[in-house]
Amino acid sequence: MQAIHRPLASLFLAATLGIASMAHAQGAAPDAEKQKLIDHILTLYHPENSVLVAIQRPATEALEKSSIALQTAHVPKDRSDKTMKDIGTDVQKYVDSTMPMAIASAKKNVGPAAGPLLAQNFTTEELRQLVAFLESPVKSKFEKLVPQMENAVGQKVQADVGVQANKKIQVLTESVGTKLRVAATLN
Repeated sequence: MQAIHRPLASLFLAATLGIASMAHAQGAAPDAEKQKLIDHILTLYHPENSVLVAIQRPATEALEKSSIALQTAHVPKDRSDKTMKDIGTDVQKYVDSTMPMAIASAKKNVGPAAGPLLAQNFTTEELRQLVAFLESPVKSKFEKLVPQMENAVGQKVQADVGVQANKKIQVLTESVGTKLRVAATLN
C-alpha cells in the first residue's frame, strides 16, 4: 500500500506544480516584443479618454440644466446672463481642479489597467495587426468622415421627426418648468 501511495503523491505534487506554473504563466508579464506593441497601441488609442469625458460630464450637465431652469423660470435675460456667468465660473473651477488629477490618474493607470487586457486577449501577431490598423490611412480617412456621416444621419432624422420631437421637447420643458415653479412657490 505504501508503494502505491508514494507514486500517487508524487503524481499529485507534479500535477499541482504544473497547474501552478500554468496559472503563473497566464498572469506573467508579456514578453518584451508584446509589451512594446501594447505600449505602442496605448499611445495610438486612448481608452482613458472616455473616463475624462465622464469627469467633465457633471460640468456640462450643470450648465445645460441651469440654462433650462433659468429659461423655464422666465428669469429676465440680464439676470439670467449674470447667473449663467457665475455658474460658468463655478463650472470652470470644477474643471480646473478635477481634470489635472483625473488626467494624472488616467496616465498612471492606463497601462496597468488596459495592458494586461490586451496581453491576455491578443497574440503578438494580432497586436501587430492592431497597430497596423490603428496607424492605417484608411482608419484615419474613416475617422475624418465620421462627423459628416453623423451629421448626414442627424439631418435626415431632423427632417423625418424633428417637428414631432421639438413639440415633445416643448411639452417636457413646460411640464418640468411648471413643476419647478410649483416647488419654488411652496417654500
